[in-house]
Amino acid sequence: MRSLSIDLLKIVLAIFVVCLHMHVLRDSYPSLSYVLVNGLFRIGVPVFLIISGYFFFFVDDFSRLKKWSIRILLLYVIWSVIYFPLWKEDDNFLLNILFGYHHLWYLIGTFFSGLLLFALRNLSPKILVSLIVFFFCCGYTLQFLGNSHFFNGEIDATLNLFPTYRNFLFVCFPFLGMGFLIKKLEIDVKRKPSLLVVLISIFLVIFEAFLNYTVFNLSQKESIDLLFSLLIACPLLFLYCKNIMIKTDSKILASISTAIYLIHPLIMEFVYKSTYFPSYKNVIFTVILLLVSLILVFLNRKVKYLL
Repeated sequence: MRSLSIDLLKIVLAIFVVCLHMHVLRDSYPSLSYVLVNGLFRIGVPVFLIISGYFFFFVDDFSRLKKWSIRILLLYVIWSVIYFPLWKEDDNFLLNILFGYHHLWYLIGTFFSGLLLFALRNLSPKILVSLIVFFFCCGYTLQFLGNSHFFNGEIDATLNLFPTYRNFLFVCFPFLGMGFLIKKLEIDVKRKPSLLVVLISIFLVIFEAFLNYTVFNLSQKESIDLLFSLLIACPLLFLYCKNIMIKTDSKILASISTAIYLIHPLIMEFVYKSTYFPSYKNVIFTVILLLVSLILVFLNRKVKYLL
């Protein structure tokens, strides 16, 4: 039996990622757009990673690791091939392959962080927590130095490359490890946060984004993937939804969320850069995205490893 609440949460998270990549309200309400795009919507990927880490606990021997690794790698290769025509001439092909094109960084990041977590899984929880915090802080520091343009020239350019801080070690490992520890320590059984606590933690994410925009004057055009408040809000949101005891036999919602995540940049490219849709592009994009996602779900039943 699956958790319906977690599957519904995945749909919401996928929508967050789509809205993030669309930079919603950037032209009409730039301040609101910033706290949404570089605040609220940044909850999406970390919670996805926490969910993956929770179930990664069951990857407890080499045969299961092999099966898990092959699935992630095949998914990454298939979608990298699909998105290859969108690679730009000035893209660094090696960086795209090693760190993933656009949103596909999540897949290859999950793969490498899973291998690392498997190697470290028998360490004491205190050491794992220390590593999680250390690597997250490293990523946050590199990101902040880049976004604040603390350095000049090549150093600044390197710091502002996404792979410098948005990678398997600084983003994926911390949240994957967090989900793993939630299961290992049975925190989901022992701790049941209230809705009020979860909402307060989400407000902290929005407030931190607000501080980045108003106090630190970080550019609206540059992404902020790492927020310290995510370390609080994301596990609390997962725990809250995990403890809503509604079960289902169907995997369709989870598959739809994966399909939305994987296909939405391609649909965005088709709709927003096309001359065939002079108006109502947002509505057209939403309809096509949902239809194509459903088609992918049914295709995946025939052709494995699409989702």
